[in-house]
Amino acid sequence: MKNNQKKSAGKPVKAHANKWAGVYYYELTSLWDGKPDRCYYFTYRQGRKMVWKKVGKLSEGFGPEVAADLRAKTILGLSSGQIVLTPKEEREERERRDKTFQEIADLYFKAKGADLKGLRTDKNRFEIHLAPRFNSLRIGQIEPEHIETIKKELKGLKPATVWNVLELLRRIINFGHRTNRCPALGFQIEMPRKDNEVVEYLTPDEARRFLAVVKTWPDLDARHMLLLAYFTGMRRGEIFKLEESDLDFHMKLIKIRAPKGGKTSTIGMSKVVADILKNQLVGKTSRFPESPYVFPGHAGELRTDCSAVDKIKKSAGLAASFRPFHGLRHHFAVSLANSGQFTINMISEALTHKNLDFTKKKYAQFLPETLVEMGNAAAEVLQFKG
Repeated sequence: MKNNQKKSAGKPVKAHANKWAGVYYYELTSLWDGKPDRCYYFTYRQGRKMVWKKVGKLSEGFGPEVAADLRAKTILGLSSGQIVLTPKEEREERERRDKTFQEIADLYFKAKGADLKGLRTDKNRFEIHLAPRFNSLRIGQIEPEHIETIKKELKGLKPATVWNVLELLRRIINFGHRTNRCPALGFQIEMPRKDNEVVEYLTPDEARRFLAVVKTWPDLDARHMLLLAYFTGMRRGEIFKLEESDLDFHMKLIKIRAPKGGKTSTIGMSKVVADILKNQLVGKTSRFPESPYVFPGHAGELRTDCSAVDKIKKSAGLAASFRPFHGLRHHFAVSLANSGQFTINMISEALTHKNLDFTKKKYAQFLPETLVEMGNAAAEVLQFKG
């Protein structure tokens, strides 16, 4: 009670001698309806302890009747093991379990940190498109009309950009719900079609220029990382996380730690890739012998960036829009598809995709020889012979 008395003027006054047992109020220094406002409390015993619970101010609509009703429910609840929260406690509980979008976003970016692919891009999307609209809202306050409003505001941008902004919104809210910081969204966000996504790949001439530059690049880490991406299609984050214990030179396998699909996978290790990795380990051991990472970052810790990629791209004369790691992964898949030697299932396995339909959607268009062969085989089967 001492803390409460400091916030109020005077001593607690009984609300009524007989009418509302256990209900008290403090007269406040602030005015309400021309008179000093009142803040109501109720008391009850819990064992030998006298408990005081704040209900709220008269100016907020909390009078002695409300306090008396809450007191009766609390005493009844104690006998049956139920807990009755006061308006103040309900507000505190709501604030604890339904944080603002800004609070959850801050926790999301902090939790993901360097492991979040495209962290800088996501933060830019958040600041430009999401923060002005959602920051002060609690997740429980977000309604379908808020989503419709932001879609209108994003109108004119590329469908993929709109999709990425809404997907980030959904990702942050899902994180808050999973970590018990907010309720789940009470409705589904309808995502726009993302038809303008470009599958990047190199022409034969671009591939030759790229390999000529990267094979003689003085920074061995950058050289070996990009060659590994070129010959395996591994994602940038997967290469950064690669540890020596993930390499099985005897069985010719590479373990992919927590790929985008969420489940640890393995891919094959060709002789070319084995030579790249062995050369990398020689140089790495001399610099960071204690580091578990194949491509260690600062002080041997987990790498978060590769600053040389843009210089390599420029030296090879590649388009400014080409994203080296991302583009090399696409180039790997397109090359397998164009060869006619691999089915879409095999390509999906090589890329460690969780969903075969996703692989089909992206790369089936690059299977011309396979599709022609299938067409010829179908025609042969369907012909009448005799």
